Amino acid sequence: MNILGISAFYHDSAACLVRDGRIIAAAQEERFTRKKHDAAFPKNAIEYCLREGGISLRDVEIVAFYEKPFLKFDRILHSYLAYAPSGLKTFLMAIPLWIRERIWMKTLIQEELQSISRSSGHESALTGISEIEMSLLTSAATEGEFTGKILFPEHHESHAASAFFPSPYQDAAFLTVDGVGEWTTTSYGAGRGNKIEMLGELHFPHSLGLLYSAFTYFTGFRVNSGEYKLMGLAPYGEPKYVDVILRDLIDLKEDGSFRLNMTFFNYGVGLTMTSSAFAKLFGRGPRQPESKLTQLDMDLARSIQDVTEEIMFRMAKHVRQQTGLKNLCLAGGVALNCVANGKILREGIFENIWIQPAAGDAGGALGAALFAWHQVLGNEREADGVHDSQRGSYLGPDFTRDEIHAYLTTNNIPFTELSDAELPEKIADLIKAEKVIGWFYGRMEFGPRALGGRSIIGDAQSSKMQEVMNLKIKFRESFRPFAPSVLREKAAEWFELKEESPYMLLVAPVNKSRQREMTSDEQKKFGLEKLLAIRSTIPAVTHVDYSARVQTVTEDHNPMYYRTIKKFDEKYGCPVIINTSFNVRGEPIVGTPEHAYLCFMRTNMDYLLVGNFLLEKKDQKPLDKDINWLKEFELD
Repeated sequence: MNILGISAFYHDSAACLVRDGRIIAAAQEERFTRKKHDAAFPKNAIEYCLREGGISLRDVEIVAFYEKPFLKFDRILHSYLAYAPSGLKTFLMAIPLWIRERIWMKTLIQEELQSISRSSGHESALTGISEIEMSLLTSAATEGEFTGKILFPEHHESHAASAFFPSPYQDAAFLTVDGVGEWTTTSYGAGRGNKIEMLGELHFPHSLGLLYSAFTYFTGFRVNSGEYKLMGLAPYGEPKYVDVILRDLIDLKEDGSFRLNMTFFNYGVGLTMTSSAFAKLFGRGPRQPESKLTQLDMDLARSIQDVTEEIMFRMAKHVRQQTGLKNLCLAGGVALNCVANGKILREGIFENIWIQPAAGDAGGALGAALFAWHQVLGNEREADGVHDSQRGSYLGPDFTRDEIHAYLTTNNIPFTELSDAELPEKIADLIKAEKVIGWFYGRMEFGPRALGGRSIIGDAQSSKMQEVMNLKIKFRESFRPFAPSVLREKAAEWFELKEESPYMLLVAPVNKSRQREMTSDEQKKFGLEKLLAIRSTIPAVTHVDYSARVQTVTEDHNPMYYRTIKKFDEKYGCPVIINTSFNVRGEPIVGTPEHAYLCFMRTNMDYLLVGNFLLEKKDQKPLDKDINWLKEFELD
């Protein structure tokens, strides 16, 4: 049986194909349209999933949409009535769209699927795809109309399903935390075998995700995309405002439940996240985007991060007490806060933790499909306690050798083709030479993290790499840390991490044996000055608090990436390299060879590997009539 999961119309639309309980394909719409966090109906992602599965829409028995539109409309309408007459402007903007389209979601989905069945692959709305690449797509996947059933699990049911069902555990507690679904902002429960059971919820407007987003907004970053920047900024600050937050903004209980003082927030029905009372409390208004970061911004980032960690810690303790289960599964946007995840793990509340790699709304598509297969249809599920069924989250498009070669030769792009045996050593040597390399190999990752499918890689031992890659490659803030990819079997030698972290969702300290002792002058530095001090033998991936967001790499799911790091270790004595996403600030991660080539040419990368084809920058001709790169994508 083929089940198609869909998330759409809020943030990070996506599609996922599940066949007989096995995840076949999944992708976010933004990777095809090149619109970051694209919330449109995921037409292109659906077409990809059908092609990958070798089926048409007529072969899909069930479509599962990741939330209940009527219940969400109920919350929106009640919120406006509760705040009336405030919020009239946003009411007039939102309600007509809901009345015209959103509450008739079943009809809307049927119409969108029908339009896919009528279109051919060559009429797809894909952008950034060459004619050669487009000609390689087939319209066969879109022939035939969908005649199956449409199901609507609740938003947090989809999150819970995405957390538990792909996990390695036969029994586990789950905790889902995000901004808001229909009414629910946090839920917990127990998964056993092929069923999940909800045991508790928090409801809008009391939301940890929206609290964190309020501080994201106030410190000048974009809501729903800049939260990870706030997390990265936190170690530069001091927790000066923790007491203020806990006294004035939130009433936090011992079990992790809480109520927010809505006097300080405007997200209920307003156009901003925070109110004038919030600004008065902290002595200024929101920071203007792109303006200079102040010590206040850094201290606010640290304070809300500490509060978030404390709330997640209390929630996790409560969930363990209530369920008695030793395993925990996490999903929802807040589960991408890898610092909080690392704290839960280190505190030993649960023996094992598994986090959905696409923890945000995109993962709701995957969860909805698995919910239909297991929860609704009652199909059995087996878990061995060790291996998950996420397949490394390499669930996106791949390109064959012939497809890549056709693109390069048709566009007269100079290259060298490497054999499988040559590739690891060649790339290892380039990394050691402090070259920055675009790595485009195998299937694209599902979720926000680059995991060695669509990555930019470099030497973690280089003291200059963080600044070079931030300012000259990624065109982003210099304070942003890079993540390390490390061989799984050697992770404990370099980081205080005994567990696997294949999805880069856990933060762990760099091993003390790899740390460098700071001088007295270096210890006195504060704010962004902390960047100037080298803290370890792998400075490019060591944050100012000696932490790192670790990806452990095995040969199972990404053999060529593993072999390259292993060769680097064999030749140069370090099993750690830099891994950052293959994109620039404001742009989605690259999805096709052409996306990769354009990003390579518009930045100061030295080399590009596309499949087994290696491109050197000095051999390339400048792009003709190129766009203004920094203006093409809206910076966030």
